[in-house]
Amino acid sequence: MKENVEQPAVRPPVVTVMGHIDHGKSTLLDYIRKTKVAEGEAGGITQHISAYEVEHTTEDGALRKVTFLDTPGHEAFQHLRSRGSSAADIAILVVAADDGVKPQTLEALKAIEEAGIPFLVAITKIDKNNADVERAKNSLLEHGIYLEGLGGSVPYVPISSKTGEGVPTLLDLLLLLADMEELGCDTAAPASGAVIESKCDPKRGISATLIIKEGTMKSGQYVVAGPAYAPLRLMEDFTGSAIRTATCSSPIMVTGFSDTPPVGATFTTVADKRTAQALAREQQGDAGKSAGALYEEDGRFILPVVIKSDVVGSIDAIKHELRKHEDDRTCIRVIHEGVGAVTEGDIKHASGKHAIIIGFNVGVDAAAREMAERQTIEVATFSIIYELADWIPEAVQARRPKVRGRKVLGVAAVLKVFSFAKKSQTIGFRVQEGTITVGDRVVITRDEEELGQGTIDSMRSGKSETSSVNAPNECGVVLSMTLDTKPRYGDTLTAFVMTEE
Repeated sequence: MKENVEQPAVRPPVVTVMGHIDHGKSTLLDYIRKTKVAEGEAGGITQHISAYEVEHTTEDGALRKVTFLDTPGHEAFQHLRSRGSSAADIAILVVAADDGVKPQTLEALKAIEEAGIPFLVAITKIDKNNADVERAKNSLLEHGIYLEGLGGSVPYVPISSKTGEGVPTLLDLLLLLADMEELGCDTAAPASGAVIESKCDPKRGISATLIIKEGTMKSGQYVVAGPAYAPLRLMEDFTGSAIRTATCSSPIMVTGFSDTPPVGATFTTVADKRTAQALAREQQGDAGKSAGALYEEDGRFILPVVIKSDVVGSIDAIKHELRKHEDDRTCIRVIHEGVGAVTEGDIKHASGKHAIIIGFNVGVDAAAREMAERQTIEVATFSIIYELADWIPEAVQARRPKVRGRKVLGVAAVLKVFSFAKKSQTIGFRVQEGTITVGDRVVITRDEEELGQGTIDSMRSGKSETSSVNAPNECGVVLSMTLDTKPRYGDTLTAFVMTEE
C-alpha cells in the first residue's frame, strides 16, 4: 500500500519593487493595490502596515495571491541580505522607458543579486510621449542585464502604471516565476519569517510588521524576534482587522513586544512565555541595535548622509570632516550627493533610511521642507564649515544606537525560604559578591534559567533592619517578585542596574 505523504502548501510569493528614484516604483504599487485588493479593503492600507496582499486572476482563470512589500527598496530587504537571506522571494526591477538604466538601477540590481532571488524587469512609463522601449532595452543590455529574446533569460514587460497596460501580464509573469521557484510552506510548523517594520506608539506600545515565510501563527502563542518577544493576543492583518491565525506569506502586525524588534531580524513562534523569554535572552547581544538601523558586516552602525552644496569642492571638504568621526562603532556613509538646493528628490533619497541631509551654502525648496517635516527627516544647513565641523560629532552621537546591558551590583545565594507567595517572598541569602541594597532590581536564576524579576523591599542583618549588605555576610530579604516556582537552596539572586552607552 502506498503511503500517503502530505505535500507542503504552495506559498504565495513575497515581492519587492526596486529601481532608480522617479522610475515609477510607487506608481506601480499604487495601481496594483487599488485594482487588485478586494473592494472595501483598499482604503488606508498603506498607512497601516508596510506590506499587503493582492489577488490576481491569471490568464488561465486561476485566482492567485501575491504579497507586496509596500515600501520600494525597503530597508528590511537590505537588512536581510546582510544576514544571507531575504524577506522577498522575487524582485521587480523598474526601468523607465524615457530614461533607461541609472546608478540606482545598478545599485538595486546588485542588492537583488546579493540576495540571491530571481527578478524580472518592468519597463515603465510607456504612456509618455518621449518613451522609447527599444532604447530602454538597449540601455539594459549595455549594463549587462540580458533580457529574454535578446541573448539572455531575464523576463521583461513594458507597462504603464497610469493606464494599466501590461500590468496583468507583469503579474502573470511574476506568478510563473514563483511557480518555477516552487515556493512551499509547511502550514503545520510553528510560524517563522522576517520583521519588516517596527515602531512604538505611546498608546498601543511596541508593534512590528511580520512576513510569515513558514508555518502558521496562532493566538495564544508567543513570537520572538531578536531580543524582543510578544504574546500573540493582538494580531492584525494588512487591513487592520483582528485575526486569530495567519499563515504562509501573510503580512501581519503584532502588538505588545517587550522591546523593539530589529528590522530585518528573523522571528519564530513558541508555545509559552518562559520559552520566549529564554530565547530572547539568548539574542540579547543584538539588543543595542535600534529598529531600522543598518550595520556593516563588522557590526558598526551605519549613519547614512545626503550632502548638497553650492560647489563640488565643498562636498569633498564635508566628506573629509565626516570621516574624522568614524570609529569602531560607527561608519558614516554618503548615500547621495549633489550641487544645488535641497529638493524633494533628496528627501526621497533619505526616506526610510534614517538618513540626515546636510546642506552647505544652499537653500531648501519649500516642497522639500514640507516633505522632510512630514517624514521627520532632519535637514541641517550651514554656511560656515567650522559650524558644520562642530555639529557633526553631536549629530553622530545622537543617532548612534545605545548599547543596553546589565551592570551587576551584587550576587547572593539562597540559604532558606522563610515564606513564599506568588508575588511576595521572604528569603535568607548569603552575599557572595558585591553589595545588595534595598530598592535594587534583582533576578533569581536556577542553572541560568530565570525564575523571576523584582525588587528588594526590605532587609535584615541579624536582628536589625538595614539598607544594604555586602559580601560575605548573610541577610534576610523581603522581595516583591512574581514567581511561579519556589526558590530553593543554591539558587542565585543577582542585583543589577540597566546601563546604556
